[in-house]
Amino acid sequence: MQNIVVFGGSGFIGSQVVARLGAAGCRVLVPTRRRERAKHLLPLPTVDVVQIDTFDSATLRRLVQGRDAVVNLVGILHGRRGRPYGADFARAHVRLPQKLAAVCAECGVPRLVHMSALGADSHGPSMYLRSKGDGEAAVCAAEAGLQWTVLRPSVVFGEDDQFLNLFARLQQRLPLLLLGGAEQRFAPVYVGDVAQAVVCALLGPHARDTIGRVYELGGPRSYTLRELVQLAGRLAGVRGGRGRPVLGLPHALAVLLAGLMELAPGEPLMSRDNLDSMRLPSVPGGELPGFAAELGVAQPAAIEALAPAWLRHLGPQAEYDRLRSHAGR
Repeated sequence: MQNIVVFGGSGFIGSQVVARLGAAGCRVLVPTRRRERAKHLLPLPTVDVVQIDTFDSATLRRLVQGRDAVVNLVGILHGRRGRPYGADFARAHVRLPQKLAAVCAECGVPRLVHMSALGADSHGPSMYLRSKGDGEAAVCAAEAGLQWTVLRPSVVFGEDDQFLNLFARLQQRLPLLLLGGAEQRFAPVYVGDVAQAVVCALLGPHARDTIGRVYELGGPRSYTLRELVQLAGRLAGVRGGRGRPVLGLPHALAVLLAGLMELAPGEPLMSRDNLDSMRLPSVPGGELPGFAAELGVAQPAAIEALAPAWLRHLGPQAEYDRLRSHAGR
């Protein structure tokens, strides 16, 4: 596996995957609709970035022809509403995996690693989970010659995430956090561990054992959403390390607030579909089995061990230090 295409390679998880594949000596091609978003990958000597206009079948065939493997990390959290899901979810989570599986089989690309999500189910409670379920099903139903692996992570945390960092920043600005789904459980998994799982599925000593398998990925412990919000505030030093109070909202009120957020410009902090996804716990197998041995992660990293290194730079003391520095003190 020396010549690999990574779709979604400029994103949060993809950047880590591409860097690790490049460090392993692989030639990596990263297709992107906006080259500017992938400029941080350009210094990597074995990585090529190509700007494309569309993910139609002809373009995909051109990109994967002659490659050893394809990695699909494309995913969105928000999209237009529809039944069973809107057009945005259908395009990113269903049609793209369908087309990738088809062109890999057509062009003789033997290997496909597909990123799904915990709770993915064609009959799931949200558009996100239903579309992820249909995309996963399309990969698993691919022609017999395609050797696929599916990874299903819980929520992913890391230095550039829009998860812990968002909770920490909100607590810097707001005296109180109103939270829907406050008691739902998650097993946050470190982005570096997820990237390692992708690389091991392709290059690891037991890579062949991952073929035709679906893996659930979670961190070493589970938390309620309330606990995660409070933890982010404490680690960022908000209120002297105590964090802000968190008020859990009744479901009906949370849905109303999420609907109002959807009307604001840009991506909402929380959508009604996000709340629908949180009807299910995002914990592997209802427990915490960790990573399978063949995925190369002996012990998943804990939030408490890694997140302080970057969250403390978001806290008030860091802001005071910046202001003193600018004032010459």
